[in-house]
Amino acid sequence: MLFSSTFFLLYFFPVFFTIYFILPNRFKNYFIVFSSILFYSWGAPKFIFVLLLTVFINFLLAHLLYKQKRKWKKLLLFISIVFNLGFLLYFKYANFFVDNVNELFEVFGASPIHIVKIALPIGISFFTFHQLSFVIDVYRDVKAPMKNVVDYALYILIFPQLIAGPIIRYHEIADQIDGRNKSFNVDYVLLGFLRFSIGLAKKVLIANILGKEADRIFSLPIEQLDFMLSWLGAITYTFQIYFDFSGYSDMAIGLAKMMGFTFPENFNHPYVAQSITDFWRRWHISLSRWMRDYLYIPLGGNKVSGLRLYFNLWVVFLISGFWHGAEWTFILWGAYHGFFLAIERLFLSKLLSQIHIIFRLIYSFTIIVLGWVLFRAVDTSQAFAFIQKMFSFSFHQVNYSNQLITILILAFIFSFYPLFINVQAKLNERSELNVIKYSSNILIIIVLVVLSISSITSSDFNPFIYFKF
Repeated sequence: MLFSSTFFLLYFFPVFFTIYFILPNRFKNYFIVFSSILFYSWGAPKFIFVLLLTVFINFLLAHLLYKQKRKWKKLLLFISIVFNLGFLLYFKYANFFVDNVNELFEVFGASPIHIVKIALPIGISFFTFHQLSFVIDVYRDVKAPMKNVVDYALYILIFPQLIAGPIIRYHEIADQIDGRNKSFNVDYVLLGFLRFSIGLAKKVLIANILGKEADRIFSLPIEQLDFMLSWLGAITYTFQIYFDFSGYSDMAIGLAKMMGFTFPENFNHPYVAQSITDFWRRWHISLSRWMRDYLYIPLGGNKVSGLRLYFNLWVVFLISGFWHGAEWTFILWGAYHGFFLAIERLFLSKLLSQIHIIFRLIYSFTIIVLGWVLFRAVDTSQAFAFIQKMFSFSFHQVNYSNQLITILILAFIFSFYPLFINVQAKLNERSELNVIKYSSNILIIIVLVVLSISSITSSDFNPFIYFKF
């Protein structure tokens, strides 16, 4: 079920929150779990029981681990990691591995391996990382496991983040599951609804329009592309993926806030980054922090030096690319970013600090855009051919619609305005709402929701990019 679908907006959303606000506090968590099961079943009914089974097994393993001495704790942690990663590898990567092995067998004239194509459960990468966070945090004694399996199920299944994040680590939300109602008030509801509306507008009014153009250009035969058209395709996808994914994160954070939860931020204006290192402090922040705390630091983090440091950094982003999908394009995208992170750590950051901010922005944005071509292409052949066209300097006659030009201008403005406005000062303003703020926020919500629903009902193009991850 998409947050930007008419069914969610006109039925699920109002029914859920009407019942949620009426229910006594002691029943709210149970209702969230029940509703989240319905939400997931709507899009993947065949996999809901598989998901519930993993919830029960991880809950059991964490409790067994918590009561054991160190030797047995390590064994149970190992079993949990193997179980969760094995589950992920089977459903998400089995077809990829078999297809590549068969290509190798074909070279040597061997018989191919035949397996039934395995369907991919929605959101498997996200809820697997949540399960691992739970068990690892318990192992590290960061947080004791929840006593009630329903509370743990809420952490994994809560529908705003279940399918596409943000990735919320167990210790960040554990205390909110029972304690959030003490500070919950109407401001949470209004501010959450406002955040949801902004995310919905980013997704529907910007990402969808740019995405339709990006899909059209990337589906063209390579010989029909020229310098301008290939760059237009790359730029429209660059903004589509940002407004699509950050819009989803805004909606998830807003929905959670309406329930009294505080989710971590997932984006911080990534296209104003002045290096690739800076970009990854701003883009998909919850994934970067998860990779840092559960992979990079255990590999040695900044405590190692020399080639080991750069190798670890590169490996983390290679795995990050592979986490996004079972395609060589994603692996190449991760290795690409890992390469620039490594050379920035090695020497490039010092050079960048000595040049004007405009050139740092051009450097970063160019690297990011080229990376998104790798990410979007259907295979590596299309990726390299597309990038070649971007530097071909051949020109054809191309007509651009006024709507596309207008949305591109808005995308540029909303992406780069922090360069000209002190965003932090705005964030530090008093958050309490007075009558004027209530009225203006309600007006903004009405306008954005009405415009978004109008756009949704008038178009059949409404994908969510990160659902497949």
